[in-house]
Amino acid sequence: MSTTPPGPPPVGGPGGPGADPSEGRPTPPACPRHPDRVSYVRCQRCGRPACPDCQRPAAVGIQCVDCVKEGARTAPTPRTRFGAPVTTGTPYVTFTLIGLCVVAYLGQRVVPGLTRDLAFVGVLAGVEPWRFLTSAFVHSPSSLLHILFNMYILWAFGPVLERTLGRGKFLATYLLCAVGGSVGVLLLSSPNPGWLISVVGASGAIFGLLFLYVVLVLRQGQVPTSLLVMIGINLALPFFVGGIAWEAHLGGGVTGAAIGGLLLLTSPPGRTPEAQRRRRLIWPALAGVGAVLVGLAVMRLLQVLGPAAFTLQL
Repeated sequence: MSTTPPGPPPVGGPGGPGADPSEGRPTPPACPRHPDRVSYVRCQRCGRPACPDCQRPAAVGIQCVDCVKEGARTAPTPRTRFGAPVTTGTPYVTFTLIGLCVVAYLGQRVVPGLTRDLAFVGVLAGVEPWRFLTSAFVHSPSSLLHILFNMYILWAFGPVLERTLGRGKFLATYLLCAVGGSVGVLLLSSPNPGWLISVVGASGAIFGLLFLYVVLVLRQGQVPTSLLVMIGINLALPFFVGGIAWEAHLGGGVTGAAIGGLLLLTSPPGRTPEAQRRRRLIWPALAGVGAVLVGLAVMRLLQVLGPAAFTLQL
């Protein structure tokens, strides 16, 4: 009489995985996150059981929530050409700049001498260099239209540029254009009386952003005609209306255009080693713009006032 040789013990039998030692039978697979729930559906990535609450649709089958989180953590973040994360979030830098200008304007209305202490005055640029920057946050206290116009343009174009460049590069660009506007006053205005007149307003920084925007979209051949008309009108306006520092407009605009060109040169598309090498030059390029502005300011001050420009006592 023949006998059938015994086969291998069943999966989940005594001593096997998933076995119930007390009965010698395999236990049903349970969800690791919810051990009290039986699940015969397994994650396509890690192979563990996943209950309905832990299942997430995937390209093929399902994945558990743990694998989905791990995949999201390791997935590359989409970025713009200039290295900024692709986002539609709140433009915090733009809103902060607008808030600082508004707070400064209110302070000008109630604090005597604040405008005098923060405005740019060419003859004081050497001994009080902070005026190169602070002048971009104060406006004419007697003209509400002055700050409203500048803040409107910043609100209209700032968020687009902030999301394109990233917060850090956008802030650096704004501040450099603000300084560029003050340097424009030094270079283009007559020392007498131009260097004795207080210059206020964010117009230099605003024009810098506008020219930067034009350079970036010019690359795509999509410069809005209305934008060019608006820039042209504002550049011509000082020749018909007194009290407008066109030198600051031009200085900020040239600075913004230069930064736009450098950003394009240091942000080539693609992921080649050459493209990655050039992208590492973005911040050094911005630092170079700052160094050029400082050099031009020092050169002009020495040319007009000599070494006394940095020791002048008024």
